Amino acid sequence: MRLPLFDRVLEVGAGRIVGTKAFLANEDFLDAHFGRASVVPGTILLESMVQLLGWGIAHAHDFALSPIVSLVEDVRIAEARLRPPFEARITGEIVSTSRTDSLGRVRLEVAGARVAAAERVIYTHFPADDPGALRRAFESRVVPDAAAAWERRERP
Repeated sequence: MRLPLFDRVLEVGAGRIVGTKAFLANEDFLDAHFGRASVVPGTILLESMVQLLGWGIAHAHDFALSPIVSLVEDVRIAEARLRPPFEARITGEIVSTSRTDSLGRVRLEVAGARVAAAERVIYTHFPADDPGALRRAFESRVVPDAAAAWERRERP
């Protein structure tokens, strides 16, 4: 991923992934956004959520595939005008997964309040070009407690 929009994986396994993203005032995508009072766009919140869930799906398939978002439905973004800095907690759940596609749901919370969610996210799977590189990229964002679950290869 060229523009990763999550920072850390806190939990992974059993069809669930939890991570965080710290949104800072100096993010490239905020340049000139709403002038002096930058607000994180809803599309960026959505991208953060679907990226993290995509990594959860890749993990569930031992990094042998690359999930690509093909459909997002029932998206809700709160009216809150989120101004950085703040940290978001992202939770993704795999509802079903197969060799060819996955269905999941995601939510994003700030200070315990739900700010954004998508109830139906469908991914199409493609063979991974380099499973080892995917695994290393994932491992670089996993915090120690989540690493133990990753080592056990918990799957949905």
